[in-house]
Amino acid sequence: MSILSDPMLEARRLIVAANEAGVRARVIGGVAVALHAPTGLPGPLTRSYGDIDLVTPRKSGPETVRFLADMGYEPNERFNAMNAYERLVAYDSEHGRQIDVFVGEFRMCHRLPLAERLDLDRETAPLAELLLTKLQISRVNRKDLQDIYGLLVEHDVADQDEDTINGPYLARLLADDWGLWRTSRGTVEMAVQHLRDIGLSAGDESKIRERLDALWEIVDATPKSRRWRLRGRVGERVKWYTEPEEVEHGNPTRLDG
Repeated sequence: MSILSDPMLEARRLIVAANEAGVRARVIGGVAVALHAPTGLPGPLTRSYGDIDLVTPRKSGPETVRFLADMGYEPNERFNAMNAYERLVAYDSEHGRQIDVFVGEFRMCHRLPLAERLDLDRETAPLAELLLTKLQISRVNRKDLQDIYGLLVEHDVADQDEDTINGPYLARLLADDWGLWRTSRGTVEMAVQHLRDIGLSAGDESKIRERLDALWEIVDATPKSRRWRLRGRVGERVKWYTEPEEVEHGNPTRLDG
């Protein structure tokens, strides 16, 4: 079967085939957010999706490249080899798209251990990790906010995974990394500030605001590590995040899917 033009359908095609082939790959980014809204996101949160982004376990890079080639994609062999198959790119020339694969961890503004809990969901990274990939963005845009709101309007914050955002797990990651905590706090503040600009119903706005508050209460209540406290003393005098354009990619590096 050839590559599908609809990125949602194509992402599902890839994951079904990956599961059948024993390749552990999961979707992240905006497509993953939409996959977790089976009846569709509210109108103001619907948007177009470009590239498809995946995550796969550490040391699975070569296997994943072979899988994508079998599925009709053209791997960027030079880029993949230069990055020791720890960051992968493959192209869908027919539809003008690419697949960006994060191997072992997610590296954009911050580094996230994204591949450690892939078996919790058959299609995407867990909801907590999906949300954190958006909270870690130092300069969020409208699409980022739509994805944050999309996750929170569809899923409550709880102390477990399944169909909820695992607040304690997310909070533990922030409690060990002051920089990630600082960026995430700023993104949450931005999300609250612009919530009324999106055009959601009053009920959806209230739901999202309550869940953001609940999440940050858990973050605040989680004891911080010694590493976090030491970095916190330095504070904003030293830059605590990486600019996405500084990440060597060979193509646009911003997570846009």
